[in-house]
Amino acid sequence: MTQILSRRALNRATLERQLLLRRSDLPVIDAVQQLVGLQAQTPHTWYVGLWSRLASFVPERAAALLTNRRLIRIALMRSTIHLVTPDDARALRPLIQPVLDRDLYHNHTHGKPIEGIDMAKLVADGIELLTPKPLTNKQLGTQLGQRWPGRAPTSLVYAIRNQVPLVQVPPRGVWGRSGPIAHTTADAWLGADHVMTSSLERMILRYLAAFGPASVKDMQMWSGLTRLREVVDRIRPSLMIFQDQHGQELFDLPDAARPDADTPAPPRFLYDFDNVLLSHADRTRLITDEHGRQGYRTQRPAPQILLVDGFTAGDWTINRDNGSATITIRLYNRPSSLEDAATITEEAHALLAFADPDAETRNVLLSQPHHRL
Repeated sequence: MTQILSRRALNRATLERQLLLRRSDLPVIDAVQQLVGLQAQTPHTWYVGLWSRLASFVPERAAALLTNRRLIRIALMRSTIHLVTPDDARALRPLIQPVLDRDLYHNHTHGKPIEGIDMAKLVADGIELLTPKPLTNKQLGTQLGQRWPGRAPTSLVYAIRNQVPLVQVPPRGVWGRSGPIAHTTADAWLGADHVMTSSLERMILRYLAAFGPASVKDMQMWSGLTRLREVVDRIRPSLMIFQDQHGQELFDLPDAARPDADTPAPPRFLYDFDNVLLSHADRTRLITDEHGRQGYRTQRPAPQILLVDGFTAGDWTINRDNGSATITIRLYNRPSSLEDAATITEEAHALLAFADPDAETRNVLLSQPHHRL
């Protein structure tokens, strides 16, 4: 008989693999590999994602990994920018390419302007222009527009971004610094002599190690790929099979951690594009009904979410003014106890010390109940 995993059991398994049940001593590179990358289309918020997961995390050291090319930011899963190791970029990008193809040719803005174009010639032009040095989108668009008169430069740039593995280069994304969005090719940035190969089967095993137990639909949501059922069927004999409370078939690695459902889960502050909230078709293992009633789908910028007891419990923002840093936590419900309020506040103060070490004063505000803690 197939074992049924409760919502809390799935929650604890996911938090454990996402390094959110307890902070890990893993080095940054090993953690990024374990997580199969962090979604990182915003330049700096992903640092909070690593802070919430790693003990004694030093953002300047993570930034140095960007500048010395041991980590890179590149379009991967779901056609979004991810922070990954060079090896993972080389291994995953060919597998994810169908997602980027679909995004390009069916894009409402750019699909029609590139219709009928000689894509091989356009790609060759893009590589030629981007190899000598990084270019901003405007710079690349200007030069491509001169070669392709009558075509929208923004669409030409978008096509290159989708068809060519491009690295978004520092200082963009470096902690405490800023810079324009500029790209070069992955081969120019990393060298073209090192090739990594992988397979969809291996990619699914990596996903399960970071996000499982999970369904085929979950795998497809995370990657953006379709028709993964046939891939899963090929490795089914090597997987454990469970069901959720709705009868959905879930797959997992035999030796993966599945903590007891009653394992304590401390408060955790997630960043705006944290993959733990984006990588399942059924997100109820973390997301509550109260979260769904907040109207986040249309909210910009994307919310930064607080987990309490492993589940979405509120959102948070940091405001800075005249040497003061204040984190405002808007809870969906009142804390269930003074102890819960105290642990949330303690974690919030730690986040402020990390995010704003030079602030003269730091304040934590909970919107429920309405008082300063």
